[in-house]
Amino acid sequence: MIIVPVKEGENIERALKKFKRKFEKTGVIKELRNRQAFKKPSVIKRDEIKKAVYVQKLQQNEE
Repeated sequence: MIIVPVKEGENIERALKKFKRKFEKTGVIKELRNRQAFKKPSVIKRDEIKKAVYVQKLQQNEE
Protein backbone atom coordinates (compact mmCIF):
# COMPACT_ATOMS: atom_id res chain seq x y z
CA MET A 1 0.00 0.00 0.00
CA ILE A 2 1.37 3.39 -0.96
CA ILE A 3 1.23 6.11 1.66
CA VAL A 4 1.79 9.76 0.76
CA PRO A 5 1.93 12.07 3.77
CA VAL A 6 0.27 15.40 2.99
CA LYS A 7 1.54 18.39 4.95
CA GLU A 8 -0.71 21.11 6.27
CA GLY A 9 -1.56 23.52 3.44
CA GLU A 10 0.20 21.43 0.77
CA ASN A 11 -1.27 21.57 -2.71
CA ILE A 12 -3.31 18.48 -3.63
CA GLU A 13 -1.71 18.49 -7.08
CA ARG A 14 1.74 18.10 -5.53
CA ALA A 15 0.52 15.22 -3.35
CA LEU A 16 -0.99 13.53 -6.40
CA LYS A 17 2.29 13.96 -8.26
CA LYS A 18 4.15 12.29 -5.36
CA PHE A 19 1.66 9.42 -5.40
CA LYS A 20 2.04 8.91 -9.14
CA ARG A 21 5.83 8.91 -8.84
CA LYS A 22 5.77 6.30 -6.06
CA PHE A 23 3.27 4.19 -7.99
CA GLU A 24 5.44 4.33 -11.11
CA LYS A 25 8.46 3.12 -9.13
CA THR A 26 6.60 0.01 -7.94
CA GLY A 27 6.42 -1.26 -11.54
CA VAL A 28 2.83 -2.49 -11.29
CA ILE A 29 1.74 -1.07 -14.65
CA LYS A 30 4.84 -2.36 -16.44
CA GLU A 31 4.30 -5.87 -15.09
CA LEU A 32 0.61 -5.75 -16.00
CA ARG A 33 1.45 -4.87 -19.59
CA ASN A 34 4.04 -7.64 -19.75
CA ARG A 35 1.50 -10.21 -18.54
CA GLN A 36 -1.12 -9.29 -21.15
CA ALA A 37 0.67 -11.22 -23.88
CA PHE A 38 3.12 -14.11 -23.66
CA LYS A 39 6.65 -13.53 -24.89
CA LYS A 40 8.99 -16.38 -25.59
CA PRO A 41 12.11 -16.41 -23.41
CA SER A 42 14.31 -16.13 -26.51
CA VAL A 43 12.51 -12.94 -27.55
CA ILE A 44 12.89 -11.48 -24.06
CA LYS A 45 16.61 -12.26 -24.08
CA ARG A 46 17.01 -10.73 -27.54
CA ASP A 47 15.28 -7.53 -26.40
CA GLU A 48 17.53 -7.32 -23.32
CA ILE A 49 20.64 -7.68 -25.50
CA LYS A 50 19.37 -4.97 -27.87
CA LYS A 51 18.77 -2.64 -24.94
CA ALA A 52 22.22 -3.36 -23.48
CA VAL A 53 23.89 -2.59 -26.83
CA TYR A 54 21.91 0.65 -27.12
CA VAL A 55 22.86 1.79 -23.62
CA GLN A 56 26.49 0.89 -24.21
CA LYS A 57 26.58 2.98 -27.40
CA LEU A 58 25.05 5.93 -25.55
CA GLN A 59 27.69 5.67 -22.84
CA GLN A 60 30.50 5.50 -25.39
CA ASN A 61 29.19 8.56 -27.24
CA GLU A 62 28.97 10.45 -23.97
CA GLU A 63 32.64 9.92 -23.18
